[in-house]
Amino acid sequence: MKLNWDNFNKVAYWMLSLIYLNLLWIMFTVLGLGILGLFPSTVALFGVVRLMVMKEGKEPFKVFQSFWRIFKKDFWKANSFGLFFAFICYFLIFDFQFVQLSNGQFNFLLPALFFILISSILTLLFFFPVYVHFELNYFQYIKQSFLIAITSPLELFGILASTLAMYFFLTFLPGAIPLFSGSLLAYAITVLSFRAFRRIEQKQKVQQEKPLVSKDMLVEDLKS
Repeated sequence: MKLNWDNFNKVAYWMLSLIYLNLLWIMFTVLGLGILGLFPSTVALFGVVRLMVMKEGKEPFKVFQSFWRIFKKDFWKANSFGLFFAFICYFLIFDFQFVQLSNGQFNFLLPALFFILISSILTLLFFFPVYVHFELNYFQYIKQSFLIAITSPLELFGILASTLAMYFFLTFLPGAIPLFSGSLLAYAITVLSFRAFRRIEQKQKVQQEKPLVSKDMLVEDLKS
């Protein structure tokens, strides 16, 4: 009976942490006026979710302090990546509209544009887990996110399926949007990404390649 109660407490604490984290994600996005808040708050969201996964079954940690520390530390760098992806989005929208209005003269550009579109989506799906987990140079975050996406088909399928499931869940139950819209999906993406990371690390050990360096951006929390 005590074991069942302990399990219930763990699940309840996990769910409350996700709800609290989702509210923080929305609040800090709004405080950043949306444009300036989205990427830093999403980086902080994935950073805290990473900590939840790594500390699963261990002592609880301070969610707000961890979220705020990551948000503040990575605010400008995260926004620079947000600007990068926004530029790609604007470029694609402009070019697709240009091709559509060209009466077929520039249809030969469509394969390249679709390649850029798909590559950008794949990169973005793995970008946040890669960013909060590895210590890399600026453009290596983009490169490694794309490479991990194309070499991890099972995890990629799982992330796409999780995103689709979350979309239908929120469509069916829109009241859950402020509670789980970001944090639950971030948790699923992080767990799946960790599977890909572990496989890559094992492969690098076998082939004696230089491993990707994991960052300890939350090292103080891990020691607490």
